[in-house]
Amino acid sequence: MTAKRLEKLYTLMETHGLEHLALNPGPSLVYLTGLHFHLSERPTVLFLSRNHVPLLILPELEAAKADSAAIPLEPLTFNDNPATWGAVFAAACAKIGCAGKLGVEPTRFRYLETAFLQEAAPGLQIVSAGGVLAQLRIQKDADELAAMRQAALIAQNALLNTLPILKTGMTEQEVAAELTLQLFRSGANGLAFDPIVACGANSGNPHANPGARRLSPGEMLVIDWGAYHGDYCSDITRTFAIGEISPELKTIYQTVQAANLAGREAGRPGIPAGAVDDAAREVIRSAGYGPFFTHRTGHGLGMETHEDPYIFAENASILQPGMVYTVEPGIYTARGGVRIEDDVVITETGCESLTDLSRDLTVVAS
Repeated sequence: MTAKRLEKLYTLMETHGLEHLALNPGPSLVYLTGLHFHLSERPTVLFLSRNHVPLLILPELEAAKADSAAIPLEPLTFNDNPATWGAVFAAACAKIGCAGKLGVEPTRFRYLETAFLQEAAPGLQIVSAGGVLAQLRIQKDADELAAMRQAALIAQNALLNTLPILKTGMTEQEVAAELTLQLFRSGANGLAFDPIVACGANSGNPHANPGARRLSPGEMLVIDWGAYHGDYCSDITRTFAIGEISPELKTIYQTVQAANLAGREAGRPGIPAGAVDDAAREVIRSAGYGPFFTHRTGHGLGMETHEDPYIFAENASILQPGMVYTVEPGIYTARGGVRIEDDVVITETGCESLTDLSRDLTVVAS
């Protein structure tokens, strides 16, 4: 499987005019090698070029990891004296003949590694390989989808185990802490991101941080959370009523619920990603809440919580089987907000939701 991924990468590199590719630790490196590293003050770089076996620059203390790589590679190690690090980059460039264009991930490759490369190969053109790597990973295979289904199940079970514990007077931070504990108890091997727990006026902020605000009757409670299973994640949002809420908040909830359904039903192969955004947004716009839906309808999902395809109105990229993305319309007002988010995959004939937690309005902390 990994060998096929590597061959696909080399074909994409050739199509995009890239002679070489360099990767920092992160999902793309894991996707191609199965190796996990973290970013630190010590550089770790995977060099890929069709004319040479992959090279892995890494610290001596992590050299043993290279032995478990899913592809053949040649390790180049260095010690803890930073004055010697430039030499290992020079050696790597000499081995692969660093010339022409070298692609990097624009959101991950750092100045640290860039400076070493520029010193080792002054004529090298360092360019973005964002499009290449997006195409490489955008369509998930059966094994990837199985991992994502499990990540969704873990996340849903964790929330179901958390809800009965909620009480009026608990803080957002306390709810987030309990949910985090339940995620690990349910089988997560990591958090997809720090959970968002927002009640009252805070629920009107799409990316609110859990704080000291206490759950109070008559308010909305937005919970946005996700789990990692293996190297793949889930990302789900549900909104709850804390006791009896106003007719206006009920109307907002029903509108978002309908928009979520429209967005999920719109997905199918062969249509632009923007059509999903249009379908969800039209429901909210028709209900008179258009200005209060302040973000795109969704984003791709896989090894990262945000990756291609991005679900915004102007995106003309065509949806294809195996693409996974979120559908998460929302309405955000000063009196409270509502978001309902599901993870969906494009199939050969339509769209399937990987998440099935109830989307009906539920009262909690009563």
